[in-house]
Amino acid sequence: MSERLTVAAPIAGSLVELADVPDDVFAQEMLGPGIAVQPDSTGVVEVVAPVDGVLSALHPHAFVIQVPDGRAVLVHLGLDTVRLLGQTFTLDCGQGDTVRAGQVLVTWDVAAAVAHGKPALCPVVALQTERSALHAAGPAGTAVHQLDPLFTWDA
Repeated sequence: MSERLTVAAPIAGSLVELADVPDDVFAQEMLGPGIAVQPDSTGVVEVVAPVDGVLSALHPHAFVIQVPDGRAVLVHLGLDTVRLLGQTFTLDCGQGDTVRAGQVLVTWDVAAAVAHGKPALCPVVALQTERSALHAAGPAGTAVHQLDPLFTWDA
């Protein structure tokens, strides 16, 4: 049996329920359950890996880390930021890299994304699992520092 996985905050901010994210894919948990973080910074932030694993997918605005037991975590930086075509993001890693929790993966200019009309809200999703497998570290509105636990995930 796999152990409980703790998924940490890739950025500092405050917790927002996925149901309150103004994007149906996340709000309806089409990809899986999780939580979103509203960044507390309006400047340039370093986004870190929330878990140890391999970057199985990497785009300027989003990445997926697969942990050794096969589970995968998606971090999406802002909403509709795919339309920025990489603007406001600098990748500090490559797809296929093995990463450690806390390692900087992307440098993100939050202010520039917001200036382009994109919400800075960042969903963190446990891919392809049931809501009952997750245990939130705190209710919506809770302030989190980078690398504070967001949720634990039972295999």
